[in-house]
Parts: sequence; structure tokens; C-alpha cells
Amino acid sequence: MANPIIASLLTQLERVLLGKPQQIKLALACILAKGHLLIEDLPGMGKTSLSQGLAQSLGLSHQRVQFTSDMLPADIIGVSIFDKEQSQFVFHPGPIFKQMILADEINRASPKTQSALLEAMAEHQVTVDGMTHPLPKPFFVIATQNPSEQSGTFPLPESQLDRFMMRLTIGYPSAVAELAMLKGEDLSPQSAPLPQCIDPVTLSALQQEVSTVSASDALLQYILALVDGSRQLHEGYGLSPRASKALLSAAKAWAFIAGRRYIVPEDVQAVFASVAEHRLRHTSQQQGEALSQKLLSSTNPIR
Repeated sequence: MANPIIASLLTQLERVLLGKPQQIKLALACILAKGHLLIEDLPGMGKTSLSQGLAQSLGLSHQRVQFTSDMLPADIIGVSIFDKEQSQFVFHPGPIFKQMILADEINRASPKTQSALLEAMAEHQVTVDGMTHPLPKPFFVIATQNPSEQSGTFPLPESQLDRFMMRLTIGYPSAVAELAMLKGEDLSPQSAPLPQCIDPVTLSALQQEVSTVSASDALLQYILALVDGSRQLHEGYGLSPRASKALLSAAKAWAFIAGRRYIVPEDVQAVFASVAEHRLRHTSQQQGEALSQKLLSSTNPIR
């Protein structure tokens, strides 16, 4: 049986993004697995609404940062300014010093600015003028980006893509869901804050429970078979050891959401595309989708 806290979270978020329960579960699984999330789709699909809905529902301090082509790394991290009274430089933290960062349209910023997130996402700290500043706990980055085919975008490099545990696309709503939106039946986190379902302490406790979800040796061999298959199919661009760990963590979170304390192959299959596709695509999104589907169909779980 699913945790009642998880059930209430899903119910609320499904009213923010109507008709997209799968994407909502994947986004929540990513956070429960302590991962960063990339949401990629056309403008107006609900990327920002889902991001803000997650932050408000989880009770996390959050900051939306609109990425632009003229943004500098200091606009995100912060800057040291000389204080005459103290006769020393004083660090003024940037918007990244929140528990959840909503990096909106991240691929509209230059590669130099995009890379400013790398240390923060990997180490949960930033370094300015030789001084290291820890970030709040928990710390998550939910980034949105428009398709690379659109004008004014800078594709994220592989090193940056690999920092995101999962990548989602939302897609067009169904006719029923879009009609409900037009009638105002969806919750809008932009117009009014959503009720807080849990607090950061409870979130940390849930994440700890997720980490204790068990995986049999056969299940681990299945994950390794998928990872090894990616390296054979896509030589030079296969899934990294970081990706295999991300796949296991995401599968644990998916099992936990379903109310189980152990992983089955269907959990791995449910999260595989979101964990693998953005790491496999060397030339296009379609390439990553084709490779992930080929891997799932050609790799049989060991029961």
C-alpha cells in the first residue's frame, strides 16, 4: 500500500498538471532519490507549473531563475563585494542558495553560465574567490529547457546532462485535460501558493526510507545488463557508472511510491527511459529514445 503522504502529494500535483500522472510520479521519484530533474518540452506545456508545484507541496524554500543569453555565473552563485566598514570583501549569496532552484529555460544561457551549476549540483556547494560556501539541505535543481531546435538555445554539454538524474517531457494534454484547464479546474501555483503537504524533515525521512528499498542480485544483474548493452550499442556514449547508480536509485523510489520495499524489473523499466535517454543521445533526442527502447526490448530480466 502506498504511503499516505505520497498519495496526498500525487493527488495535489495531479491537479496542477492535469492528465499527466506518469510524469508527476517520475518527477517525485527523482526527488525522493535525491536527484536533479530536467524537464524538456515546448513552451507552455506546464514545465514551470510542475516545478513550482513540487517546491510548494514539499515545503521547500525555492527560487525561480529565468536564464537568458546575457546572464553571468555571478547572477546565479553570488558575488563578493568590498565592504568599507569591515575593510574586507563580503559574500552576497545569489539565488542558488535555496533548497530548490527552478532553472527556467536553462539552455538559453551561455555554456559558461550553465557550467556554474555543475559544482553546485555535484557537490552541493559553490566556491567564490577561493572560499567554499555550502548550499542548503536538501538541495535540488529542477531545470526546464526548450527543444534545441528552437532559436536562441545553447545545447547542454554531456557533462551537464549527466548531472541530471532524470529527464522528462510532458507533451500535449489530452482533449479532456485541456478542456478542464480552460474551465479552470487545475491548480495554478503561480496565482496562489499550493498547500504544503510535507516539510523538509519529513522529506528527508522519506528519502532515507527509499534508500533502504532492497534490490536482489538478479535485479542488479538486470541493471548491469542494460548498462552494458548501452555501451555495446552506443560505443563511446554508453551509460556511465553514475547512470547505473541513478537507475538503481530511481527504481527504488518508483517501488517506494508503489508501496513496496523491494524492486521488481518493472520498476527499472518504468524509470529507464527518463534516466537513460538524455545520456544516450549524441545527435538528437530521437536517437536517445530509439536506443532506450531497443535496450529494453533486447534485455530480458533475470527472474
